[in-house]
Amino acid sequence: MTDYAAVLSANYLGAQWSLSDNDYATLVWYDDTPKPSQAELDDAWPAVQQARQDAVAAEAAAKQSAIDKLAALGLSVDEIRAAFGLEGN
Repeated sequence: MTDYAAVLSANYLGAQWSLSDNDYATLVWYDDTPKPSQAELDDAWPAVQQARQDAVAAEAAAKQSAIDKLAALGLSVDEIRAAFGLEGN
């Protein structure tokens, strides 16, 4: 099921709109640009989902990279967790 608010927030930056209960029928478009159709929003949803997943993966990779670098400097995983609140191997 498409998360219309997520698609609108991601793909229509700066546009003014309101939505109730993730129901496209309640979408009120206050912007001067054309209101996107339900089909356009549905079609955009997979890319928005992928972008969200990519962001989560990038954050996890960055944390793991930081842990690895700190461990290479001689800190134990317990020291890293205590100092930075990071989780790791």
